[in-house]
Amino acid sequence: MTWHVLGAGSLGSLWATRLARAGLPVRLILRNPQRLAAYRQAGGLTLIEAGQARQYAVAAELPQASTPIHRLLLACKAYDAQDAVAGIAGRLAPGAELLLLQNGLGSQDEVAQALPGQRCLLVSSTEGAFRPAEFQVVFAGNGQNWLGDPSDPRPPTWLDELQRAGIPHQWTPDILTRLWRKLALNCAINPLTVLHDCRNGGLAEHPAEVATLCAELGELLQRCGQPAAADNLHEEVQRVIHATAANYSSMHQDVALGRRTEISYLLGYACAAAQRHQLHLPHLLQLQQRLLGHLQARGLPVN
Repeated sequence: MTWHVLGAGSLGSLWATRLARAGLPVRLILRNPQRLAAYRQAGGLTLIEAGQARQYAVAAELPQASTPIHRLLLACKAYDAQDAVAGIAGRLAPGAELLLLQNGLGSQDEVAQALPGQRCLLVSSTEGAFRPAEFQVVFAGNGQNWLGDPSDPRPPTWLDELQRAGIPHQWTPDILTRLWRKLALNCAINPLTVLHDCRNGGLAEHPAEVATLCAELGELLQRCGQPAAADNLHEEVQRVIHATAANYSSMHQDVALGRRTEISYLLGYACAAAQRHQLHLPHLLQLQQRLLGHLQARGLPVN
C-alpha cells in the first residue's frame, strides 16, 4: 500500500526517504504547482546521513490529484494540520489511516473531529532532523517514534514496514502520556530559549526559572490525569538540556527565521488546560505573556 506523505519538512522528508530506500511505494503531496515544479527540478528528496548524501526520486503530486489515499503521514506544522487534511479529505478511502506527527497537543483532536470515519494514529517522535536546503534533510539524531491510538489499542498490520525502512518505532497503548510528557518538555525549554536567545544548553544558566516551570508543569500534568508524564519531569528536562546543549530549539529556529511558531499547541494548550481545571500557575502564565509580547514585537503571529 502506498505511503502518502503530506508535509515535506524535516520529519516528513526523513520518513519519506527511508521508506523509499526500503523499496516501499511513497508519494509526496506538495501544496501548490510552484512547489511541485521546484521539487521536480530538484530531482527528488536528498537524505544526508553520517555525512553521506543520497537522492531518492520519490513521486510527488498535488492535493487535488485523483488517486485514493489509504495511508497518510501528516507531517505538517500543527497550525496547518486541519486545513491540510481538508484539502485531501475527498481522496481518503473508507477506513484510511492517518499518522499525525504534529508537535504539542490540540491539532490531533481538530483532525480527528474533521475526519470521524478515519483512524487517526498519534506519533510522538524524538528523532532529530533539519533541512539545510529545500528538499534536503539531514538525519541529525537517533531517537524513537512512539505510535498509538487512544480509541483503539490494537496495533496496525503494517508496523513491519517501518522495521524494513529502519524507522525506530514502538506501539504504545498509552500514547497520550508520551504526548503530554513531550508537551511539558517543550514548554519548559522552547519558550525560554527564545526569550533568552540561546541554544538549549544556555538554559543551564537559568536553573531556578527552569525548576519553577517544571514544578508548575508537573502540577498541570497531575491535574490533567497524567501522573506518569509528571514523574521526574525536572530531571528529564535537565537531561534534555544537557544532551541537546548545542542545538537551537525548533521554536527558536522559527523565530530566528521570522516564521510562525506553534505556541498555540504548546504553551497556549498548557495554559488553556490550566484554566479549564482552575489551576493557578503564575509562572507558566507569565511565560506565555512574555513570549506573546516577544512575538508581537517582532511582527510574528501570536496564535
